[in-house]
Amino acid sequence: MKRIHWLLLFLCLSLSLSGQRNSDYGVFAGVSSYLGDINPDRLFYSPLPAGGIFYRYNFHPRQALRTNIFFGGLRANDLDFKNSFQTARAASFSKLVGECALQFEFNFLPFTTEGKTWDYTPYFAAGAGIAVINTTAFTYIPVIPFSFGFKVNIYKNVGLEAEYGFRKTFNDNFDDLKDLVAPSDYAWIHNNDWYSFAGVAVTWKIYSKLAGCPAYSDVDSKRKR
Repeated sequence: MKRIHWLLLFLCLSLSLSGQRNSDYGVFAGVSSYLGDINPDRLFYSPLPAGGIFYRYNFHPRQALRTNIFFGGLRANDLDFKNSFQTARAASFSKLVGECALQFEFNFLPFTTEGKTWDYTPYFAAGAGIAVINTTAFTYIPVIPFSFGFKVNIYKNVGLEAEYGFRKTFNDNFDDLKDLVAPSDYAWIHNNDWYSFAGVAVTWKIYSKLAGCPAYSDVDSKRKR
């Protein structure tokens, strides 16, 4: 798992150095929440603060590759639910989760934070990542992140995004509870433990006004409404 973590970090640095003109940088703030054996179906259950940073390399106005580092808190308590089974079990947990992930991002409309137009688009992203949770020791868990959201170019090279993303975990002890599955039917993919991030992000594109290139004229000129 540690090798995968370093590989994702290497890809992030490589993309960052390969082309600043096509790069977006972002800061994310929002909440994180949990779905699993204790909370099987409530969205935004017991949310805790979350935040992070990300880097995006734009191959095309509709396609990009994004890597992010997010952190958030997760908690759950059986006593928040009224069924007799959970009331008797009275399980609970509270943890911090950190995530490093790489996602392919698809814009449903052409989008850029360069130029005079007020671009906007819904988008979808999916990929792979590693989550780190603070149990008795730091535990590395593979996750599949997928997200959907909406982005808008609010001022020249600045964008604003709203996103809701789920993470499928591959560790049945994420919430300190084992799923009630017969040993003969158990598989590593079979578990109910998920977590999510929801929030807003501000992105910006770094460019050089001293470049002296006509391609920069759209960025430096007045916006069209």
